[in-house]
Amino acid sequence: MQSFFAEWPRAEQAGDVARLDRLLTDDFVGTGPLGFTLPRPAWLARFGQGLRYDDFSVEDLQPHEHGDTAVVLGRHRQTGSFGGAPIPQVLQATHVLTRDGAGWRLAAMHMSFVAGTPGAPPLPAGAGGREPVDGV
Repeated sequence: MQSFFAEWPRAEQAGDVARLDRLLTDDFVGTGPLGFTLPRPAWLARFGQGLRYDDFSVEDLQPHEHGDTAVVLGRHRQTGSFGGAPIPQVLQATHVLTRDGAGWRLAAMHMSFVAGTPGAPPLPAGAGGREPVDGV
């Protein structure tokens, strides 16, 4: 699994659609922080539609393996733009991976804003002014 999380962020940052094509399952679906879902073809097409990363990493990985399936929590730290507009700099994500003969592949992902971080909505009223997790 470590090799997947070394390769996948590099492919995302580079916009390497050929490498991402190998790293996603055929029925992959990604859910963005605003609730939209992208099936595999739309996920791969994002770079041709204006997505550009200056930096992309996944940190604070918390894997939960169950046979040939793993649910991995992690934090995306990224800078870049989509169609010229800046993207959120920090997202919390749940990654669902499956292992096959080629190694680990990403089957699904759900991303969420981290309130109070650049590009995310502000902390909601009544949140008690709590600081974001890990200072971000």
